[in-house]
Formats: sequence, C-alpha cells, structure tokens
Amino acid sequence: MEILRAECLGKSYGKGETAVRALRSASFSVDKGEFVAVVGPSGSGKSTLLNLLGGLDLPSAGRVSVEGRDLSAMSEAELSAFRRRKIGFIFQAFNLVPELDVEENIALPLLLDRRRPDPAYLEELLGRLGLAERRRHLPGELSGGQQQRVAIGRALAARPAVVLADEPTGNLDSANGEEVMRLLKGFVESEGQTLVMITHDAQIASRADRVLSVRDGALSELRREAL
Repeated sequence: MEILRAECLGKSYGKGETAVRALRSASFSVDKGEFVAVVGPSGSGKSTLLNLLGGLDLPSAGRVSVEGRDLSAMSEAELSAFRRRKIGFIFQAFNLVPELDVEENIALPLLLDRRRPDPAYLEELLGRLGLAERRRHLPGELSGGQQQRVAIGRALAARPAVVLADEPTGNLDSANGEEVMRLLKGFVESEGQTLVMITHDAQIASRADRVLSVRDGALSELRREAL
C-alpha cells in the first residue's frame, strides 16, 4: 500500500539568473513498511527533499502526498496538525526539549495535539528503546546514544504513517550508531513502520529496501552494487 508519493517535485531559491535549483522534478513513491535510504554528497539536495516530504517546506513545483493527502493543499494549521499525527521526524542533533524528561519528550507530539498517550504503547516504546529506567531523566543527564533513542521514541509516539530521519547516526560513535540502526530497522520489520532516511554511510544505506541518490538536485534510484 502506497504511503508517500512525490510527483515532479522541485524547489528553487531566488529568482531569475540568480535562482538556485535545489531539487529538480523528483518523482517516486514509498510503500507501507518500506525502508528507503537517500544518499548523495553534501549540498546535493537531500535535506531539501526530506523537508519537502515532511511538509517543513513547500515545493516550487510538483506535490507531496501522504496517505493520499496533498500537503500543499492544506492550510498552515491543517499541515501542522497533520505533521504531528502522520509524520515522525528524527534529526541528527536530537532536538529534545531540555526541561522535559525522557517520557515527556517522547509523548510531546501527542501532548501538543491535546491527546493522551496510550500508557501500554508508551511502556512498550520505553522498554524496546532501553529507556524504562531513564524515564525521569532530563536530556542533559543522558548519553548521545540515549538521547537519539528518545528522539526515535518521540518520532514513533503518535504511530505516524512515515518516519523521516536526517542522518540519525551522524553525531554518534559506531557502537551507538549501530544500536540506533538496529532499533529503527526493528520497528520497520516488526511494526511495518515506513522509514525514509538520509545517510552518508554506504553500509547503512545497504540495509535499506531501496536507495535513492540525489546529486545536483536530480534524483535517481541506485543499484546496491553501486554503493
């Protein structure tokens, strides 16, 4: 079942001769439970693509739809609510709220949406992420790997249609990076979670079901042997 679709997606900054085309007519779709890696050099347009897929930025051309809903057709308020409910984000820099403890950071998308977390699911997340004993700790009391696990829990708390991850292992050592990938891959396989991930790591990309490459704003699909 198709969850995410990009159609002739383009993004330009500036006008006229000084315009910069960050993304050029990108088209692809992602099915439920699929893990798609996005690779490419720095400045190639990967983060621009992820921001457009998540409705954090609007395209100059084309459209993005999640579960059949066109993000560009929504009002700002509708899009904000839709993101909280249907799209989970994981960033390289964790972006946790320092004043909130582990459990509160994980539940934040639901609380912002004025919904009560499902206690059983919250306990399941804390357990699978290895954070049950850390639930009352603040981010500043956690290691980098633990903070990224909190960020994963926050992305999954609302049971979103798709999770978008921007270099989630970029600030971690190899051991913690491997643990984060094991967790994310586990949620894809056991929960049918859909994951689109930017990565510079060819080994991580090789674990994906498909690999998309962005270079100079142009998107193409890579064969595994090309990694």
